[in-house]
Amino acid sequence: MIGPPKCWDRGCIHYTGIIQPDGTELTECPACKAFPDGIPDEITDGSNLHLTVYEGQTGLFIFEKGE
Repeated sequence: MIGPPKCWDRGCIHYTGIIQPDGTELTECPACKAFPDGIPDEITDGSNLHLTVYEGQTGLFIFEKGE
């Protein structure tokens, strides 16, 4: 099992949870509205704060802190 990404730690309202694309823990990855098939590593590890639209993402979702 993997831990939550930095965007979740920071409280992004677009984070949707951990997915298992093939139904097993081997492919677990975090997902959000911008990346429904898996958030890129540089966003999950916090080196990219996703404050602007990322090439290849879905829609125009960027980091947005919830209340």
